[in-house]
Amino acid sequence: MKNLKNQLLLLVFLVSSAFAKPVVNYNIKDYGAIGDGVNLDSKAINKAIDAAASAGGGTVYLPAGNYLSGSIHLKSNISLFIDQGATVIAAPVTAENGYDEEEASVNTTFQDSGHSHWHNSLIWGENLHDVSILGQGRIWGKGLYRDYVKNKQSANKVIALYLCRNVNIRDISVLQGGWFAILATGVDNLTIDNVILDTNRDGMDIDCCRNVHVSNCSVNSPYDDGICLKSTFGLGFARATENVTITNCGVSGFDVGSFLDGTYKRSLKSPTGRIKFGTESNGGFKNVTISNCTFNFCRGLALETVDGALLEDVTITNITMRDIVNAPIFYAWLQECAARMVCPLVNCGG
Repeated sequence: MKNLKNQLLLLVFLVSSAFAKPVVNYNIKDYGAIGDGVNLDSKAINKAIDAAASAGGGTVYLPAGNYLSGSIHLKSNISLFIDQGATVIAAPVTAENGYDEEEASVNTTFQDSGHSHWHNSLIWGENLHDVSILGQGRIWGKGLYRDYVKNKQSANKVIALYLCRNVNIRDISVLQGGWFAILATGVDNLTIDNVILDTNRDGMDIDCCRNVHVSNCSVNSPYDDGICLKSTFGLGFARATENVTITNCGVSGFDVGSFLDGTYKRSLKSPTGRIKFGTESNGGFKNVTISNCTFNFCRGLALETVDGALLEDVTITNITMRDIVNAPIFYAWLQECAARMVCPLVNCGG
């Protein structure tokens, strides 16, 4: 009887497996990608994304190789999987390399132009849902502009997301991320986990987002902020960044590239690399928890609502700082804030 039951269970499993939808990987090599770091591969990557999206979704697979690229267009229900040994390299910003131009700017009263454009990026998506960027591979923002520029066609971000939901960024590393390695504006249900950013300006800017989990990330950003919460006017209206958890992360200010290569060089006297609220803060910040984070050779926490918005229900616990180059905790308000904070910092040295 027992053998008969086992046989029936096996039959049910085999029948259900036969009718189950198979997992399909859209290998970019099948769409013309070369991966030699010389020929432009963004057209092939975008073809693979289009094919997966047309089929209702799937995983676009980047095997080991060096993929020179202009703008990559994310779509809903797509996972972009960058495998171990694969590197997406931002091509020089030229007309031939296919970067998208800036879209029309929103009102910039409460933020600079970098927070007002998303299309001028290496990888970007707008009004999308259920999107992932995964894998143990690397994105190298080699050809991106790294500073303030007025060239309309300039590309200056690695990943930019606007008005998206259910986004997962996991396990990748970024070298030289341009103006922002990750810029997320108006993104709901955002997870960033086990990501390494070794970059020249901001690591990640989380702007007007809700339900955000940042965990197990290492962000080295000597010239600007590491993990930065913003609430700009980038959506065209004020919206708080709220329901945010940042845990088990580290920020630092070593020379760019020396975090990933393990040399941890220190040429700057006053690197940045901090965890920061603001400066852009038109919409305010609500219900934020920061815990179990380390600061090494950088600045400390900065809590700034200089645009007059609220900073409320913020809890910061179990923070360790070493070789902090200025104030471990910096507050800045233009007007009285409705902050209700719990901050029992541990081992916080300046």
